[in-house]
Formats: sequence, structure tokens, C-alpha cells
Amino acid sequence: MQLGFVSAILPDLSLDEVLAFAADEGFACVEVMCWPPGAADRRYAGVTHLDVSHFSDDHAGRVRDLVHKHGVAVSGLGYYPNPLDPNPEHRRTVVEHLKKVIGAAPKIGVSVVNTFVGRDWQQSIEDNWPAFRAVWPDLVRQAEAAGVRIGIENCPMLFSKDEWPGGKNVAISPSVWRKMFEEVPSGYFGLNLDPSHLVWQMIDVPRCVRDFGKRIVHVHAKDARIDHDRLYEVGILGLAWHTPKLPGMGDVPWGPFFSALTDAGYQGPVCIEVEDRAYEGSLADRKRSLKQSKRYLEQWL
Repeated sequence: MQLGFVSAILPDLSLDEVLAFAADEGFACVEVMCWPPGAADRRYAGVTHLDVSHFSDDHAGRVRDLVHKHGVAVSGLGYYPNPLDPNPEHRRTVVEHLKKVIGAAPKIGVSVVNTFVGRDWQQSIEDNWPAFRAVWPDLVRQAEAAGVRIGIENCPMLFSKDEWPGGKNVAISPSVWRKMFEEVPSGYFGLNLDPSHLVWQMIDVPRCVRDFGKRIVHVHAKDARIDHDRLYEVGILGLAWHTPKLPGMGDVPWGPFFSALTDAGYQGPVCIEVEDRAYEGSLADRKRSLKQSKRYLEQWL
């Protein structure tokens, strides 16, 4: 396994500077964010370390040169919108950009693109399957043709009243993943597994890895702390009782998680994803969060 980080936490740095920091700190890889340039609609979105909007061979050559210069691999390209948004125009926009991300990946020697399945959060999971069938088989066919594996992250995207009641990502649990892979059985369609989202959904983390290990194409390393006093007050249908934290500062069972990954034969990237507000005060704090997380996780890598 290769330890890296998600570039979204360093939005004020260029790709050159991100890779330089990664090299200086001994990281093996970086997941590079590829949002279209423009304003973000939520935290950690809208980060553009690689603009694929008009991605020419010259642009690709410059990126490959940067990777060679710093000796840090790109673990995957990341773009996390809602491809099943109920607004047809918005859905078309994000799907077209996702296709551009998929098309850019092989030009720079990258074989993984990470994203969300998406969801109409006002409908049930079952009612989202027609939209899934309209969008995802075509996207996966394009990925297959490009030799790119899609890694679907398992975050429910249910953190505020704006995502209530269903959240904006349908691929949240084992039962959904099984259905998802039945609908699109391609080996190029897999998981970008983040254990922090399993913890607050009360899903057994090591069992999840054992059951779906062959589908894991990328891993995010983020923790989640359960606030049991808040959970007591509002129950599991309430909000704000789980908080993203740095690895080792929450409730993810990291030892059993990595044990299950090794048993499953996973040998790919593990990228630290920082969404811990306690480390957002400055660029120095955000860099420190990556260094601290690296020290903690190295005991298993």
C-alpha cells in the first residue's frame, strides 16, 4: 500500500506546490482534485489542481513532467459532484465534466477516477435506480474504453438540512453496492472506500473490507468521532452527532481495518482526507494535519 493524501485540503497551492510538499514529507502519492474552475457549493468542493476542461496533449505532458520531477505518483483523479441530481441541466453538466476527468486520466498515466454515484435525495433508494441506469452504464463503458477504474466513495452526503432526508449519494451500504454491481458488473466499477462513513452508519468496518475487498480500487483515510451525548438527544435520524477527525482521533478501528485490507490483498493507495475543522485555521495547520496523520498511519504501512 502507498500512503498519500487528497489534495482538496491544500486549495491555495498549485499542483507543482502540492507535489513538492508531498515529496518533502515522504508521501508516495496524491489524489488530485479536478473540479471545474469556479465557486464551490460546499466545503472541500471546487478545488482545481488539475483543470481538465480543455485538456490538451501539451497540458498532459506538463503534468507528467511534474510527476516525474517530484517523484510522487497520482493515485487517482477526484471529482465528487451529484451525477444523479434531480435537476436535468445540472446532471448533464456534472456528467459531462466527469467524462472529461475520465478522458484525462490515461493521458497522464492515471488509472483511477474517484467520484460519487449521486442521488435525488428527495426520493428513496429504490426510486433512484432508473436514474442510475440512465447515467452509470454509459460512464462505466467510457471508463472501460479508457482503461480507467471508477472508485465510488461511500459517503452518504447527509450532513445538513440541505441533504435531508436521503443524502446526495446513494452508494452508502453493502446492500446498495451489491445491487450497484449487479446492475453494472464491470471490473472497472469499484469502491473508493472511506471507513469513517461506515463507522457513523454502524456498519462493521473489517467485515465490509472482507466482503468487498476485490472491489476496492482506492482508499480514503479519514476518521469520525461519535458524539454519544448528542446522539442520545437527537437519535440516529438527527444531525451533527458525528464529526470528521484526523486518523486516530475518532472511532475507526484502524488496526482491524488494515488487517482486513491486507487479508483482502489490497495493495493500492491509502490517501489521507482531512475534513477536521480543528486544523483549518491556516495553511500551516492544514499541512500539520497531513504530517500528523502520516505519522499515525505509518504504523500499519
